Amino acid sequence: MQHIDDAAVRRLLRPAALLEAMRRALADLSAGRAVQPLRSVMELPQPGSLLFVKPALAGGALITKLITQVPANAARGLPTMLATIVLLDPATGRILAVIDATWLTELRTAAVSAVGADLLTRAGPKVVALLGSGALARSHAAALRAVRPISELRVWSRDPANVARCIADTGGIACVRAEEAVRGADIVCTVTNASEPVLRGAWLKPGAFVAAVGAPRPGWRELDDEAMANVVIADSREAAQKESGDVILSGAKIYAELGELILGRCALPPPGATVVFKALGQAVEDALAARLVYDAALAADSAASD
Repeated sequence: MQHIDDAAVRRLLRPAALLEAMRRALADLSAGRAVQPLRSVMELPQPGSLLFVKPALAGGALITKLITQVPANAARGLPTMLATIVLLDPATGRILAVIDATWLTELRTAAVSAVGADLLTRAGPKVVALLGSGALARSHAAALRAVRPISELRVWSRDPANVARCIADTGGIACVRAEEAVRGADIVCTVTNASEPVLRGAWLKPGAFVAAVGAPRPGWRELDDEAMANVVIADSREAAQKESGDVILSGAKIYAELGELILGRCALPPPGATVVFKALGQAVEDALAARLVYDAALAADSAASD
């Protein structure tokens, strides 16, 4: 059994390979080629703190992922989200690796948003707004730059000090108000710990693409009803209808899963449509990302021994 730490994941996980793996994961999920029960969620004592347990069998990889979301960690200098993946042999059940997955989760989450942006936005330079200034804002800036040129990157959150750190890392510009960041933006990413809407549909440019990444609970929201009245794409229809407060509380209808669009089973939204991609983070994505890391680690070990 290998232990693959966060530093090794950073060395081994290649962005181009990850983007392709996320396309395949989403397609496999929509095609029924993966086994993925809905995740289990347990509330922890601190306000807003949760434990997620996510199993999946996909692409020849069997995994269970454990994630904690603890908003108070920001004040402790710790990531608000911490994750571990246990990778098993699907034939025997033997543990192959325990993978520190905090960085992996940040990368694969952003890669999924980038897959959506690549499919659902036209080519050419984009103005990007990030609502939220934590680790996911940084990973989204990098992932989006892999699929589209970014002419301007705007960052807003409720923590000005964190915004300053984020723009130093990403080359963005700080915005005092969320509306200031969103107005005129081609791509808007909501990557917050908010439980009440931070994005108003009235601010969105017609034809904008929204990657709605936060609010992973049925009673939580990042987007208001007007935003959710646009074309809504989900990473998983079942998960969105049972786990997403943005979908449940607005009564929004799911137009398609992103995997269905990748497979060509549903038509792309009409040109000029404003699109909200609601991503809850699927375990099949973690399975394929974990397999990428594990296979890269085996290759590195083999090369070192030759």
